[in-house]
Amino acid sequence: MKISKMWKAVVAGAAAGAAAAATAVQDGTVTAAEGVTIALAILGALGVTWAVPNRQTSSTTSDQPSL
Repeated sequence: MKISKMWKAVVAGAAAGAAAAATAVQDGTVTAAEGVTIALAILGALGVTWAVPNRQTSSTTSDQPSL
């Protein structure tokens, strides 16, 4: 299954934002500082996931150890 680099970043950003938002709303309100934290979590996850390349698979090697 091939997932493009873009969609991996979008999912990572959504997951990080959801986690930060869930923590922020525990007291029933979201302050400006918590909003900034949510935004930075989303942007950080997007950037890191976008920057890390996908692992290249090789057709000459297998995952099985040779005996």
